[in-house]
Amino acid sequence: MAEEDVPSNFRALVENADRKFARVRDLPAFGRAQSHYFHKVFKAYMKLWNYQQSHRPKLVESGLNRWEIGEIASRIGQLYFSQYMRTSEARFLLESYVFYEAILKRRYFEEEKKDLSARSKELRFYARFLLVALIVDRREMVLHLAEKLRALVEDSKSNFRETNFKEWRLVVQEITRFTKADTSLTYVRPLRYCAMLDSYPASQTYLARFHAKKLFKFRDALLASYHRNEVKYAEVTLDTYRMMQCLEWEPSGSFYQKPPVETKGNGFVVDHTLTSGIIDMKLAADMADPSLPPNPRKAVLYRPTVSHLLAVLAMICDELSPECVMLVYLSASGGPARENVAQPENSVGSSRTSKSKLLARASQEQKSYKSEPHSNGHKSSGDYYNDYLWLGPTRGGSGSNNLYPGDLIPFTRKPLFLIIDSDTSRAFKVLNGAERGEPVALLLSPLKPSLENPSADDTAAAQNGSQFTFFLTAPLQAFCQMLGLSNSDPEPEVYDEAESILSASFSEWETMLLTSKVLNLVWAQVLPDQFLRRLILRFIFCRSVLTSLNRTEDDDPYLPQCHPSLPDSVSPVSKAVQSTVERLAEHLGVAKSFHFNKT
Repeated sequence: MAEEDVPSNFRALVENADRKFARVRDLPAFGRAQSHYFHKVFKAYMKLWNYQQSHRPKLVESGLNRWEIGEIASRIGQLYFSQYMRTSEARFLLESYVFYEAILKRRYFEEEKKDLSARSKELRFYARFLLVALIVDRREMVLHLAEKLRALVEDSKSNFRETNFKEWRLVVQEITRFTKADTSLTYVRPLRYCAMLDSYPASQTYLARFHAKKLFKFRDALLASYHRNEVKYAEVTLDTYRMMQCLEWEPSGSFYQKPPVETKGNGFVVDHTLTSGIIDMKLAADMADPSLPPNPRKAVLYRPTVSHLLAVLAMICDELSPECVMLVYLSASGGPARENVAQPENSVGSSRTSKSKLLARASQEQKSYKSEPHSNGHKSSGDYYNDYLWLGPTRGGSGSNNLYPGDLIPFTRKPLFLIIDSDTSRAFKVLNGAERGEPVALLLSPLKPSLENPSADDTAAAQNGSQFTFFLTAPLQAFCQMLGLSNSDPEPEVYDEAESILSASFSEWETMLLTSKVLNLVWAQVLPDQFLRRLILRFIFCRSVLTSLNRTEDDDPYLPQCHPSLPDSVSPVSKAVQSTVERLAEHLGVAKSFHFNKT
């Protein structure tokens, strides 16, 4: 019997796997119908991986390079990550991290003699691993990889002078800017939902008894962002990153408590199995937490066109079960409402509008909006197509880059939880009462951010992401950032106590909402969901903070809105809510920045 031709068989397996990979690489990242393609290409790569493990000596003898082994593992990690982005299943993300980390430890790409093709694969490996490490939230690894990538790009410029590495220099700039913005304040708690920190025992009894006419389950989300010069890495912006993290479960296993990576003096990871091709594929399963429910599936769109966004929205709505609600998060600049923002009543040293007067006006607007009169007793169709979100490289033109509130009306045949973060966010309040089937829950950002330095422009604020999104995803950090508090101020124990103040208040507000007799059905239908309930509580905090902040001009453009109204018991100036902001401000030594009503 003829001896097996190992090198030829290996090359045939490589070509077969690569062909299958090419077919799935450009498939749409959304929709449940794509999973069978993933299984086919994954099976091909696992067959290839196992073959090279079984025949490693012969393959090395025939000229197999270590970077070729690394490329196979990198492709498998890439497949796992793409499947995570399609499904939001944590096990795929962890499997991807395991493969990428193993490549790094075994230093597959770190051969002395390397051609341009191999160097390009190495650069792509670091760039992809960086994105995975960011989403897994391994901060030490992110910083280590960012430094490795920077050094590798510099080395490439020196050793491959005939090649322009401008795009890779931009990648280095992106990750540097991203990590600088995201670590300006230390996260003392995870952005993900942590059952230990975000579940409040005092309200569990009321939650168990809570019922409404209809309750919706949260299973799908669409997250989209489009701003000029926004902080991003790859196709994940800082704002969508924070929302992605916020809509996932924090595993309680040992993965996030693993000891830091051991490094040599030159920064290389120490590993004593460099000749081994074995990657522990069961490790990710051991790190996962089987007690947690599945994460909501998220479609993350970077700078989508209007038609693409609507197409993805339609596909998700079409697949949405009748008992489920979809969260839609849209962050973009707007037009032309920014020109119509309310001006101060007196432009020369005007006195600030009183809180009570402002609140009365805002409350009346929310309570009476559904019956707002028009000439025929109904909202004019023009109300749905005046102001818009701008999703495009240039303003004006035919309006093909403009997303109007009216564009979303057809999707209100399904339950929507809509978050609009824009300087024209209020244009979308016309959806309240215009639904075609199910009422929409609306959280609308302020028209302007509140800054410690009022002279700071929007560009400076944008360097740290949206303030409203930050409040919804990391409320205490957003509070500190708004007031100019740095990492070292406050001290850790002071910060911990501030977290305790906020946690106790959220528990109290949660009970108030669950026991309210006047809670609007729109909110009642989504309140039992942990993720949506947490967003509502953080919105209540954000609204009260921004309402109580001292200003020398009209507050209205600086305040967020929700439609329909939440109960008065959690209004911005209610005793239960405002006292929390007051206690927090006094505890952190920033009470002078606020004005509190003593009613």
